[in-house]
Amino acid sequence: MLNFSLSPEQKMLQDMAHDFAEKEIKPVAEYYDQHEDFPWAIVKKAAASGLLGVNVPEAYGGPGMSLLEECILNEELAWACSGVQTSLVLNSLASLPIIIAGSEEQKHKYLTPLVEGTMGAYCVTEPAAGSDVAGIKAYAERQGDKYILNGTKTWITNGPVADTFVVFAKTDRAARHRGISAFILERDWGVKTGKPLPKMGQHASKTSEVFFEDVEVPAENLLGREGDGFMIAMKVFDSSRPAVAAAAVGVARRALEEATAYAKTRMAYGKPIAALQGVSFMLADMAINIEAGRLLAREAAWLLDNGKSNTMEAAYAKAFCADMAMKVTTDAVQVFGGYGYSQEYPVEKLMRDAKIFQLYEGTSQVQRHIIARELTRR
Repeated sequence: MLNFSLSPEQKMLQDMAHDFAEKEIKPVAEYYDQHEDFPWAIVKKAAASGLLGVNVPEAYGGPGMSLLEECILNEELAWACSGVQTSLVLNSLASLPIIIAGSEEQKHKYLTPLVEGTMGAYCVTEPAAGSDVAGIKAYAERQGDKYILNGTKTWITNGPVADTFVVFAKTDRAARHRGISAFILERDWGVKTGKPLPKMGQHASKTSEVFFEDVEVPAENLLGREGDGFMIAMKVFDSSRPAVAAAAVGVARRALEEATAYAKTRMAYGKPIAALQGVSFMLADMAINIEAGRLLAREAAWLLDNGKSNTMEAAYAKAFCADMAMKVTTDAVQVFGGYGYSQEYPVEKLMRDAKIFQLYEGTSQVQRHIIARELTRR
């Protein structure tokens, strides 16, 4: 039997997450957007509230949230500010490869600190390899009981603030995707990061290049076996894309709320503009697409939580929700008219923040490629 309602526990999580977003993030979202500081104060409060590394199992100190619960959490946090939300949930992303392929020793050593407040980063993207993961150039050479890692990563979220890095590099440079391996690194081993990259939106999230110059990595910090990296990365995407889609829903929901409230008070032609069909239909379309996106994200999460393949459904959710958030926030600016273009109103920020959803975790075009590929395999 289908059941679209949240369980009492999930509703409690939703209420708690919204309360945290309302009280701790929303009031300072404008500050972080304008000053581009990293939200350390919020990170500390999130750690104390059990909102870092939320997918980490209880055995390693985490709450062990399901992917569906992560989606619920992400929507509420991104509703307040998706830049802050991204900074907070990166520890869950960095935890995923360790949860998927880590040894017991690796899990105990690295997962617990990611729950307690040590910041993590997930390093795949390179200057010449974004969506084409198999095209990465970073490489690691085995020398006795260690690997020597060289290469450059870019657009690495939390790069400037992270102490733990999960890094994907070639251990067989001739083998394309079969030659990729994954490693856990600590900053003080010689990992270097560049200045935060200037961005259109999500200013509360710090992104940088990460450099590896003859960095020595203990062989025991290899995740799984040599050559497992591509498989690990693909499994990470199946978990991360529904969560990112849910965050896009949160941004769009906030835009709809702001646009609706404004349309009810802004007068034109002797009536609130919400009474004008041109505006009211825009609001209705926003609501329709937000609801559709939420259901797509939650279905993709539910499938994975229940041991089923979700690769296509995760791509459905990521592509739809990213494009939907961009459209909804753009329309919200339109509802505000000239005021929507002003930094004095929140929809301008929401529109800037929304664009990244069409780019990271695989572009909207890559999601369509995945969907087309999966269709031809069936």
